[in-house]
Amino acid sequence: MRVISRKKIRLAIADHAEWEASLNAWYKVVRHADWRHFEAIKWSWRNVDRVGRCVVFDIANNRCRLVAWIKFDTRRLFIRHILSHPDYGKGKWKDDCHNR
Repeated sequence: MRVISRKKIRLAIADHAEWEASLNAWYKVVRHADWRHFEAIKWSWRNVDRVGRCVVFDIANNRCRLVAWIKFDTRRLFIRHILSHPDYGKGKWKDDCHNR
């Protein structure tokens, strides 16, 4: 998969250094993945859910949530948000998942 954009990972790590190892591990898994459907994601990353058109990855023992859009046909993953558990709970990110 091609991850767009890694910059969001760097910005999240700048704010939350404790997520660095987990986000880098997630990135390595995704970069080498060849997902063709949502069920294939679960084979690579067990803690993942679908919310509307988004895919939500639980990272860093559920302290971090990465919200993404995935275009399976072009093998592209677009990072929309990287949130702490409390920010995720506020739900503002859901607008990206249910609109369009």
